[in-house]
Amino acid sequence: MGPLTGIKIIEIAAIGPGPMAAMLLADMGAEVICVERKGGAEIGLPIAREHDFVARGRRSIALDLKQPEAIEILLRLVEKADGLIEGFRPGVAERLGFGPEACHARNPRLVFGRMTGFGQSGPLARFAGHDINYIALSGALAAIGRKGEKPVPPLNLVGDYAGGALYLALGMLAGLLNARATGEGDVVDAAMVDGVASLMTMFCSLRAGGRWSSERGVNILDGGAPFYDTYETADGLYVAVGAIEPKFFRELAEKIGLPPEDVARQYDEASWPALREKLTAIFLGRSQQDWVDLLEHSDACVAPVLDLADALSHPHLSARGSFIKTGNFIQPAPAPRFARATLAQPAPPPEIGAQTDAILAEHGFSASEIAAFIASGAAASA
Repeated sequence: MGPLTGIKIIEIAAIGPGPMAAMLLADMGAEVICVERKGGAEIGLPIAREHDFVARGRRSIALDLKQPEAIEILLRLVEKADGLIEGFRPGVAERLGFGPEACHARNPRLVFGRMTGFGQSGPLARFAGHDINYIALSGALAAIGRKGEKPVPPLNLVGDYAGGALYLALGMLAGLLNARATGEGDVVDAAMVDGVASLMTMFCSLRAGGRWSSERGVNILDGGAPFYDTYETADGLYVAVGAIEPKFFRELAEKIGLPPEDVARQYDEASWPALREKLTAIFLGRSQQDWVDLLEHSDACVAPVLDLADALSHPHLSARGSFIKTGNFIQPAPAPRFARATLAQPAPPPEIGAQTDAILAEHGFSASEIAAFIASGAAASA
């Protein structure tokens, strides 16, 4: 099921963007075998396994990668794989014995994906960090927040997932296509600082053209423009207004009773403070649902600001199946969709080591060898 059916990816358990990239590949039909820490050592946030939706769609093998026998097992898995994803600091995989050189000696077609914050080279490459540090360094964090206030962390969507997971997944797919064409694998150096820098391309364009200020909260897309912002409603909730183009702002103005002269001055920045005051007063006059009833089915570009609980049941997302129920839980559905390929409903996160015995057997290890690996602690079974 899925356009990546037949692709096998080895994922070395980690946190943040690596697992998200592996989830995306698994959602598209790739077989993902997650090599997890023997004993189920905690990695990252304390989320119960059954709630760890990012770990969905995998098979799990538990190995102690500090043991030579476990490294040999991993290299045997690599022989039959199309790609590998790891998220250690630079040099760690090499020290453990499964760096790109060792893996390519076993499988020259392998695409070796490396996920880090600072990249495999540069002055900061070997130091620790998290999403907020990488987006700070790449110019994104400074642009997010209100005028005169401190920068606001945009969850960990920009660094971990947009600049990290999505760029790693893109790099893996590009590498896989190239390997099929040339017979040669590659190493993907996916750094969150690079991915976030790439995401800032349009803002570099605006800056080059003198249309973007380094001051936070005064620009067209950072809340500085009154026609691209959020407004409180009478019931203490919010609506999001994104009427950037004049035709959409004109429709908004007609529906909410904004005078035509304000429409004519939409892009006159000197008029923005007065326009914001008018919009603030107007939106405070009705409840969020009243505004939804009036504006949602129009080109006024207004939407309710929903929390996650409410988003799960929004009629549009429900109609598209953007969220799916698996067992007792609701989680996001695989995306994007395809006209021909069919995406399977994701399998739940496996117990750590749930498929250890089966995976070892599939890769040519005998029953006695498997028993010996488990007895020695090189591998573990759920």
